[in-house]
Amino acid sequence: MKKYFVTGVAGFIASRVASMLLADGHQVVGIDNLNDYYDVTLKQHRVDALQAQAGAAERFTFAKLDLEDRDGITRLFDEHEHFDAVINLAARAGVRYSMVNPMVYMTTNAMGSLYLLEEMKQRGLKKYVLASTSSLYAGQEMPFTEDLAVNTPISSYAASKKAAELMAYSHHYLYGIDVSICRYFTVYGPAGRPDMCIFRFIHWIDKGVPIELFGDGTQSRDFTFVDDIARGTIAATKEVGYEIFNLGGGNQPISLNLVIEKLEKLLGKRAIIENKAFHKADIKSTWADISKAGRLLDWRPQVSLDDGLAACVEWYQTNLPWSGQIELP
Repeated sequence: MKKYFVTGVAGFIASRVASMLLADGHQVVGIDNLNDYYDVTLKQHRVDALQAQAGAAERFTFAKLDLEDRDGITRLFDEHEHFDAVINLAARAGVRYSMVNPMVYMTTNAMGSLYLLEEMKQRGLKKYVLASTSSLYAGQEMPFTEDLAVNTPISSYAASKKAAELMAYSHHYLYGIDVSICRYFTVYGPAGRPDMCIFRFIHWIDKGVPIELFGDGTQSRDFTFVDDIARGTIAATKEVGYEIFNLGGGNQPISLNLVIEKLEKLLGKRAIIENKAFHKADIKSTWADISKAGRLLDWRPQVSLDDGLAACVEWYQTNLPWSGQIELP
């Protein structure tokens, strides 16, 4: 049994990572500040599921704690003494909101990451996994490879993640911390984030409310199912030195128009589409080269888009009426 520290554990991806670790018999200490960037009831739903997971309750510890609370982080590390890996999935997410409040993106995504690295340095902890983003690849040629120069982020969100990556590298170089950077590509799945398109499309189509579509719908993404992302994140806890891994679907990018068509069929309802101007901070298309993760982590995505979308709709319908009442940011 290993002991893992997972930040942002009430979040979409981190809750699945924690669940898989618990299912494998490990111990998880998870923190989350349960902020109201999106509906807190959804975050609490995920924490409740972890606490109720069969046979895992005695191995899961949850603390409501902000990553920016350095004293609190220190006390928690003092209490638990040792972790086999620190998996930092806590973040201020969302490209557009980062233009509204860029300060909190830097304090959480960059400084919060630094606080963890400093605690690891002081205690001789050796394995750090950091969640990063495909948003860094804006303007690069596809498919995106990890060795591309990503020095021109077009949002405060992407810039804050780049800062966290660089800080992780300096701590690897100076103090021997083993670092895996996971750049995620458009993650979706059951109990997903309500600020992301899949959740919002399902909600709007089901309610008969117009879909807010920024652009003409031809913009495309390398959609990746959350369980595949969680498996890749756990695989990245192996010793690698310092490496960056793309975790994405690895297929030709899928347009938003096609996603809407698939959801219409699953829900048995027609979408009402309200086109809006394409957002300057958005990327037109994403496509991950995932060969490195396959080679070094023996990881590849397993869930098709059709199966993944069906799982999203099933979760939404099973959890009605509550799921239909979740507030969209």
